[in-house]
Amino acid sequence: MKERTIVVNGFSKTYAMTGWRIGFACGPKEIMKATLKIHQYGIMCAPTVSQYAAIEALKNGDEDIEYMRQNYNMRRRFLLDAFEAMSVPCFEPKGAFYVFPNISEFATTSDAFCNDFLEKAHVAVVPGNAFGASGEGFIRISYAYSLEHLKKAVERFEKYIKR
Repeated sequence: MKERTIVVNGFSKTYAMTGWRIGFACGPKEIMKATLKIHQYGIMCAPTVSQYAAIEALKNGDEDIEYMRQNYNMRRRFLLDAFEAMSVPCFEPKGAFYVFPNISEFATTSDAFCNDFLEKAHVAVVPGNAFGASGEGFIRISYAYSLEHLKKAVERFEKYIKR
């Protein structure tokens, strides 16, 4: 399989490096040469600081993986429990750090909810329809934020939907 396998990965989830915008690809030499031709003219290179951070993560970050996995799980559970307590249906994610609560009873569209929620509660969330037509009626919330920020956002969400 080695000659037919291409690995494309990043550092966001494994090493809690969201926003660093760095990843990697590896595979057979000929495919990687062709990939480089496309990549070098279509995408700017990763910032130098991100490259050094990625090297450090690969060399010394293995212990941090379990720590961050536990933290993400704690934040995920916090959000899921909070939405359940508010009777807001929310799919339980298994491999991402986003929840996707159903807000269809609070607004006519995901866009309308997000705009109004930002304006009135000062919390930014992503409309579900940004991920396709089946996302309409949902919002995406990242739990890559601190628990403190998530608690504040949930308090504002609950206050907002009670209006």
